[in-house]
Order: sequence, then C-alpha cells, then structure tokens
Amino acid sequence: MTQPDKCRLCGGMKASGHTTFSVDPGDGPVVAHHVPATICNQCGKEWIETQTAQQLETIVEEARQKKHQLEVLSL
Repeated sequence: MTQPDKCRLCGGMKASGHTTFSVDPGDGPVVAHHVPATICNQCGKEWIETQTAQQLETIVEEARQKKHQLEVLSL
C-alpha cells in the first residue's frame, strides 16, 4: 500500500498547490484559476478535495443557469 503523501500512479511525492479547473458543460466553458489541489511532483496528477469539488460544481451549475458563454474565476 502506498503512503498518503505518495502518488498512487507513479510513486512521486504529493504536495499542496494550485491548479486551473476548466469544463464545458455544453453552454460554454467555465474556467476557475488558483484552485487548491494536491499535485504529484513527478507525473503532475492533480487531486481536488471533495469540498472544493462541490464548490466547483455549484459554480458550474450557476454558470449554466445564467447561460454564460465564458465564466472565469479565481477561488
């Protein structure tokens, strides 16, 4: 079993950092910059905590309801 601070994919070290999240739910892209994430220093795999993912889901749903063509934010 891998250690919690080791990447399951490559064995690299995971560390806190930030990423850019983007999705196109069909009505136009939504981009969030500076999203807190855990990132592998070797392969670059990113993990977003459940609470942050839920916040992103809310943001995307609000953008869909507003029918924005592009929504760019920072968390």
